[in-house]
Formats: sequence, structure tokens, C-alpha cells
Amino acid sequence: MTPPQSALPPLPVHDPELRTRHLLALPDGIGADELEVLAVSRFPAAAWETQPGVPQQRTAGARGNRNPGTSIGVLRVSRMSTLTGPYSATSADAVSLGLPATTTTVYDVRCPRDRGEPPYPGGDRDGLKRAFPDAIPVREEERVLLWLVAVARRLGGAIRTGERGVVLRPDLDATIDLTVFTDRWLEPDELLAAVQQVVPRARLAMEGVPWRGPATDAGRRAAAGLAELGLPERGGSGLRKALERHGVSDERKRRHLAAEADAFDGAVLAEPVVLEGYGALVDLGVDGMIAIEVGAEDTLPPLLRGLAWAAGGALAYRVRWEPTDVDELELERPSFAHRVARGRAMPHVHSVARALQAVVGGEIADAAEFLVNPGDL
Repeated sequence: MTPPQSALPPLPVHDPELRTRHLLALPDGIGADELEVLAVSRFPAAAWETQPGVPQQRTAGARGNRNPGTSIGVLRVSRMSTLTGPYSATSADAVSLGLPATTTTVYDVRCPRDRGEPPYPGGDRDGLKRAFPDAIPVREEERVLLWLVAVARRLGGAIRTGERGVVLRPDLDATIDLTVFTDRWLEPDELLAAVQQVVPRARLAMEGVPWRGPATDAGRRAAAGLAELGLPERGGSGLRKALERHGVSDERKRRHLAAEADAFDGAVLAEPVVLEGYGALVDLGVDGMIAIEVGAEDTLPPLLRGLAWAAGGALAYRVRWEPTDVDELELERPSFAHRVARGRAMPHVHSVARALQAVVGGEIADAAEFLVNPGDL
């Protein structure tokens, strides 16, 4: 728990070095324990080196006992990166730093300055290309900044980025995708039944594309490779001589190899098809579609890796929204039409994830791999 704001030390806004570091700004009501959970969700070894809000001992002085207040917390997220705070911030403090006026607490972020090449053209959903137009953060700094953006998006906060002082205010709903991690497999018809309880329009998406025969130029582009091996384009004695030059000179050996290959192919074809993944779709018309993808997942969110049922990996039921214009997913400020469609699609994504989790159990995670309480959806 974070102590009342009146007990927090004030943000040192007049410290010139403060304005060269990254700052995480949060609105009222966000406790230090919430930040710790989100840190462990991305950096498993994260821990408080100094617990925030611990009262300092009273010290005697010429004017009597004095209480210097509560301790400043130091949250180490990696070997080289820490967050110091929380500091209390007034509206005037926030405005002076370009932060939202709703900011009440600020964390001072200390991490290495790792910069690479100028950013590539293209989408900039997190705003990092805008904040670092000359050299994009890489390695440790990139990992920390991406986490800060995810935290600000989850908690409704903002980030002030280092030397240039560019402020990022991630859209709370920029990524509405959810994933259910579990150890229980649903057959396609079982999944469809669960999803159709909340979205009747859902259908399985398992149809393959029928084969329409070889391409019109099949075999022609391989002619050069055959020539390099000394193989003719057509059969005849030239083919036998070419094979002999490459060490296959025994006719019985060639027949044996062919028979072995046929037997192997026959055995594979005789085995029943094992379904390792499949999908379902929900057509939302002008609002795009929802794709449900089912498959094994070896890389799990850090908070799940210690659970017994996830020790050997798990199954992932990914519920993704695909708008009609997928390029807008990567825009920091997408169009009004995109945001309207997203707002209409979000309840469907939430209801599908809840319905699946109610059947298969496990945990729900958002796009940043932060765990989500089904009751909050």
C-alpha cells in the first residue's frame, strides 16, 4: 500500500537531472503494490530494495523531536534499472513537466541510455519513434520503456521521456486482445459451443484451400538446378549415368531406397491426423472480425511459469480483434472510425475470453502479458 499523498515526499521538480531521466506519472489511487505486481509480470526478479512508505525514526534536535517523513522506495526491475518513488506531485508540478494535470504520484526511472539507429518508417503505436526520432532505444532501455508504456496504458498514466521531455499518454484501449492460458484442450466443436453462447455468429475456421494442381510453370524453374548436377530434364540413359556419378550406381540399392520411401509415406498416411491447433472467427461486419486461435504455447507470462499446471508449457486460446484496416492498429492516434469500431468489438472480445476461461480454467492475460481478473472484464 502507498501512504497518503500528504505523507509522500514531494517531487524534486527543480532538480535539473530529474528532467533528463524517464518519469512514470500515475493518477490517484494507484498503490506501490500494484506497480510491483506489474514489474514482476515482466521482470521476474523485480523487488523493492527499499520499501516505500516506511516511517523514519524521529530524531531529536534543538527545536524538539522532528519526523523526516516516510522512506522513498527503490524498485529494482533489473540489474541496471530502478524506479525510485513514489513522489507526490501537485497539478503545478505536473504541468511544469508537461505531464497530465491528473498526475498525483511520480516515479523516477533510472536505466542505461542504449540507443541504436533512427527509427524505421511505419507504425508507432507506443509513440517511441516520436519520442526518439534520432536514435531509437535498444536493449535494456528499450525493454524498460516498453514496460513503462504498458504500465501507463494499464493504469491510465503517462511517461515523460528523458532528454527531449516528450510525454507519452498511451491509449488505454489501444490493444484489446486477450489470451486464456490453460492446460485443458477443447475440441473444435466444444470451443465453438462455448463461444456461440456469447457470440452466436461464431464459426470454425478450419477449411483448407483446395489444391488445383501444379502451377503452370512447375518444373521449368528447376531445369537450371538439374543442369548444374548434370541431370537431364527428361529421363533416359542420361539420368542413370548422372545418378551413377553421384554415387547411386546399384540398381538394387535404388529400388530398396524407393521401397523404403514408399513404406515410410504409407505409414505416415495411415496414422490418424493429430490436431495441434485450429481457429474460429466472428464476423463483425464493418467493425472487422474476432479471431480465436488455439495452439500450444511454450513461452508463458512470467507469473505463470511457476504454476504446476504450466510447468511443461500450456495451451493458449488467443482472442484477437482484426479491424478492417489493420494498419490502424499500429497508429499512436488511430482514426475516430477505428476507435468506434474498437469500442463496439471490445465487449465481444471480453465475453469470448470470459466464456473460454469459465470452461477451461487457467488465467487471462492482456496483450502486455499482464494478468486480468475475469471479473474486471
